[in-house]
Amino acid sequence: MRPRLRSLQNRLALLFFAITALGFAAVIFFFLPQLQTRLQNQRLQDLQGAVASLDPRLATVMGRDITGRELDGLVRAVGDSANARLTLLGVQQSSTAPRGFYPISDSNADRTVSPDYALAAKAVRLTRPGQTATRRLRDAVEVAAPLFYRGRPAWIAVYSRRSDAGEFVRLVRDRLLEASGVALVIAVISGFFVARAIANRVSRLERAALDLAAGRQVQPIPVESQDELGRLTQAFNEMQMQLAQVDRARKEFIANASHELRTPIFSLGGFVELLQDEQLDPETRDEFLRAMREQVDRLQKLSVDLLDLSRLDAGSLELNPEEVDIGELATTVAAEFRPAVAQHRTKLELKLPDGAVSARCDRERVAQIMRILLDNALRHTPEGTTVTVSAEQQNGAAELTVADTGPGIDPAARPQLFERFYTADAVRGSGLGLAIAKELAERMEGRIGLVSRPGRTEFTLELPVAGPNGPGGNGPV
Repeated sequence: MRPRLRSLQNRLALLFFAITALGFAAVIFFFLPQLQTRLQNQRLQDLQGAVASLDPRLATVMGRDITGRELDGLVRAVGDSANARLTLLGVQQSSTAPRGFYPISDSNADRTVSPDYALAAKAVRLTRPGQTATRRLRDAVEVAAPLFYRGRPAWIAVYSRRSDAGEFVRLVRDRLLEASGVALVIAVISGFFVARAIANRVSRLERAALDLAAGRQVQPIPVESQDELGRLTQAFNEMQMQLAQVDRARKEFIANASHELRTPIFSLGGFVELLQDEQLDPETRDEFLRAMREQVDRLQKLSVDLLDLSRLDAGSLELNPEEVDIGELATTVAAEFRPAVAQHRTKLELKLPDGAVSARCDRERVAQIMRILLDNALRHTPEGTTVTVSAEQQNGAAELTVADTGPGIDPAARPQLFERFYTADAVRGSGLGLAIAKELAERMEGRIGLVSRPGRTEFTLELPVAGPNGPGGNGPV
């Protein structure tokens, strides 16, 4: 029995049953008794109102000569007017014995009836005309009113009216019991089917999650509704798509990294075999050594780039934000490229303002981005190209721009330019530099923009301005 109750379907069906049963139980055992009490009180108030208007008719005949037949007729008339049975009791006056009562007249003409002397005893203790004693019975309400003669209660008029409140409540209770039985059956059946539908949707999500955890391919689950389960299904589909993209990117990363590493390694292996030939002349040997040096440099740069990417992905790359003059930093980094610029026969120009261009950033990472942009300009432009480095403060941001007068970038290649391992010329790079530069810029709350046309290509690094108006304050980037 316990394993069955652990099923979501059975528990939901039981919950439907319990809620329905509790609802009917609350109506039957809580609201119906209150309804009966309210109906009884209403009946009693109606009878009290009738007594207040009819009692003066009886009081007027007290102390007068009136025959028993006339009194009986008056009592029946008053009882009919009150829509109640009226019993007129006389009060025995005695100084030695307790007060007693004796019947005088009854609107039902039945003198064998036993009047309610307990209620009459309560009424005889009342001291003012118009006061009444009341009692609620299961199927009736009673009102007793004293009639005074010479300042003392001489008669007690006991009014009894049948109340249909109990019968009405019993009828409602019976109908509710019948309806509750039918409702419980409907609740169990409908609850079972609704619960099964919900359980099936949850089970489908569970199976898909298990397949996903096992590494199996999972098709998107249809979203059948806009409720919580529907939104959960949609979120699961989005998660599955993101995981598929991550897995695809991981496989592509491994494949591309393996390819990038294999090429220089195979090249080095070939050069090593050629260098083992003792008949090589010194000039050819020096050429092979220069080629090997280039491949070693390529491997070194690729390993550093892969290490940076792994740190970025793992979130372990530490950034040390500080106020940096990117104009002064541009001058320092540009000086590092003097040998490469001379070899490339490129003209490198610096266009920097007289004052400082302060940005809040990590100095070493901005220098790394600038090296990537300058290296990219030298690698992918013809010899003799002019490369310009400029810095300025514009639109609330510190901007560092590296521009060249090369042929420009193919518009079809621009959307993929910042993707990992993408390069239009595999011989001249691994396709990791711009991807690293973009992620570093974003980690420092900045961005890299690209504007390219034939004869002019600009990469612009935008960074937050340092100072009280710049974002970040003194906190970490």
